[in-house]
Amino acid sequence: MADFKELVRSAWDAAWNQGDVDALDAIMHPSYALENEGLGISAGIAELKAQVLAMRAAMPNLVTSVDKIVVDGDDFALFWSATGRFTHPFGDVPPNGRSLKSRGAVQGELSDGLIIRERVTWDPSVEMLSDLGAPGLGSAFEADATGASSGGADGPSLEDLKEFNRKFVSGVTAVTVQDASGRARGLAVSAYMSLSLDPPLVVVCVQNTSSTYPSLFEASHLGINILANDQRDIVDRFASKSDDKFAGVTWHAGPAGSPLIDGASASVEAEIKERFRAKTHVVIIARVRHLEVSDVAPLAYMSGKFYDSASLKSI
Repeated sequence: MADFKELVRSAWDAAWNQGDVDALDAIMHPSYALENEGLGISAGIAELKAQVLAMRAAMPNLVTSVDKIVVDGDDFALFWSATGRFTHPFGDVPPNGRSLKSRGAVQGELSDGLIIRERVTWDPSVEMLSDLGAPGLGSAFEADATGASSGGADGPSLEDLKEFNRKFVSGVTAVTVQDASGRARGLAVSAYMSLSLDPPLVVVCVQNTSSTYPSLFEASHLGINILANDQRDIVDRFASKSDDKFAGVTWHAGPAGSPLIDGASASVEAEIKERFRAKTHVVIIARVRHLEVSDVAPLAYMSGKFYDSASLKSI
């Protein structure tokens, strides 16, 4: 098995560190199959090669190493680690320029001395998957093509879903961020929630076609501003395609530089901890680091209309 271990190390280095993905052919069985828990996908040898090239394209300075290989008959386990700087797009995920690291393990089976089955597990405590917008090349959050999200036989229609959502009363937030050049950017978001109080975590959901989307991947912090009942004009501005949504909007910077809008009902600055792709959106989980609350009533939203929450009656 010493020869097998050296062959694996050599092919791994050639593919992951030098981009020679065809070197994998020397260790893979023609019926090779991969289950990648971290990326939520299954693949064959062609898809594996594409994943390697996509990762290397996103992180040209990617360096990986095989830390240990254990072989027991036709079963083996491989432990690996990797570092790199995320400087180029990974699919539709924009780069954030950060140095990332990851590690994981591979459980596999051999047939005729070649790898025929592999199952890859990524360590969830490290950064690389979340900063690449996990689940990466495929999405565990995407509904099946025949499932409810498509309005198929097993689920409601798109119009029925819209009607359901119209019944939910929510506030309106302006999610704000300072981009790499120091420019304030933002968008209107109704998909906000408090995830937990201890630790203080919040969640926002942002469409990946938004002009603010790339900046949210570059930034380490963001601002979430619950807009007040007299800030209807700010909603329109932040929901628009304007190149400068902050024109005429007064704001101040949070401790980490996130734009916090003056006159908002409440504002927080939060440190981004996780990003997950959910089909056309990205779900961002952030930890609150700074908080501002006023006595001004928040704007309310329901069924496509806005309401002054100060006039609502308690029951």
